[in-house]
Amino acid sequence: MKKEDINKKDKPKKKKRSKLNRIIRRILLLILIVLIGFAIWFTCRVIENGGGLKGFLAAAVGHDKETLKNLDRINVLVMGESGVGDGYKLADTIMVVSYNPKNQQAGLLSIPRDTYVGSRDKSTATQNYLASYKINAAYRNGTNIPETVQLVKNMLGIDLQYYLIMDTEAVVKLVDAMGGVTFNVPIDMKYDDPTQNLHIDLKAGEQLLNGSQAEQLLRFRHNNDMTSYPSSYGDNDIGRMRTQREFIEVAMKQLLRVENIFKISELIDIAFNNINTNLSIDTIKDYVPYVVEFNPSDLKTGTLPGASEQCNGIWIYDYNKTQTATMVKSLFEDEEPITDEEVAGTLTEGTEGQAPEEVNTKAKIEILNGTGSTSTLKKAAEALKEAGFDVTKTGKSSTASRTTIINRTAKSESITEDIKDTLGVGTASSGEDNANVDYTIILGKDYVGK
Repeated sequence: MKKEDINKKDKPKKKKRSKLNRIIRRILLLILIVLIGFAIWFTCRVIENGGGLKGFLAAAVGHDKETLKNLDRINVLVMGESGVGDGYKLADTIMVVSYNPKNQQAGLLSIPRDTYVGSRDKSTATQNYLASYKINAAYRNGTNIPETVQLVKNMLGIDLQYYLIMDTEAVVKLVDAMGGVTFNVPIDMKYDDPTQNLHIDLKAGEQLLNGSQAEQLLRFRHNNDMTSYPSSYGDNDIGRMRTQREFIEVAMKQLLRVENIFKISELIDIAFNNINTNLSIDTIKDYVPYVVEFNPSDLKTGTLPGASEQCNGIWIYDYNKTQTATMVKSLFEDEEPITDEEVAGTLTEGTEGQAPEEVNTKAKIEILNGTGSTSTLKKAAEALKEAGFDVTKTGKSSTASRTTIINRTAKSESITEDIKDTLGVGTASSGEDNANVDYTIILGKDYVGK
């Protein structure tokens, strides 16, 4: 075969390859244009949703600028199970968590497990009835979840649609998946209960807790010798609930670190394999992009107000309905700051001849106005400031007939008495530390000023 004939045969092949290359280049160019277009569109959606990690997650799950406007405050009953032998489980940890994505306000209310939720008069109810209608027993080994939700809903007077129940195995796995949680254990803890295979052995102080140690911390009530948290902290169940709330706050801060955000798929898998909930994936997907923006330091916390008492030989926790209504409003309803200019002036002016930062204050105070009168609030704020207190915040409360002084940081009784003397009224009670103020005053209509 002649050389020129071979060259003639090669030319069609070269033309075909050249045409194929052009087609491939066009396809790749088209794919590149589509990717660039998608990147621009996605970036616009991220910006539209507020930018940052929140905007990225919101765009990733298909949110737009209207989604947040349509999201309401969500209230969830959270319960932790623990066994008492023979496979029977009680709701050992009970709390209600509330979150509003629009204004990043959230609250957490701990409910003592012995809280009486029965309909019969506690003074005449039988021992069996009293024991059966402690809130943790009403759970009935997880077979009575709807009624438990309804009982809590009735008790607090809030819209409560969702529940989330986790056993101790879930806590262990989640904490381990996070790489542990660094927490300041408040006291030495030593307790053994072979019937539950529960063995607690922790030393006081800041340390990295693994999953097993976190479970020990959260379940601790008292030591083998029956000693417990100091009374200033809150002993037994009250102390345990405080530790649980503080652990949740610390764990949230560490969970939202960048390195844990990339473990979100693993954490979700663990949660759904070990948690019983009626929260749908769609509901969780709606709220997650905004939760990552929440500052755990802004979490408002409290314990259901009430006192332990013995009825017919059974110890129960009798909650105070009036104080509960006030606390629920404080934790679960959106704050409405009072914008009256005179009140604002009261909070910013210093004592005569001094700048505000030079005032030697006795305690930080927030006042929730239950009188309906701005001028009455102003009068109370001025009186407290003149007495050396730092009124850092005011807000509205539901109408209150009597003034309540809630000591949140275990300040001395002498300071509480100073507040009562300054106002001329007030019933003192204790509350949980919310990391913002030393006292919360619910200003009632009994306050007329001096």
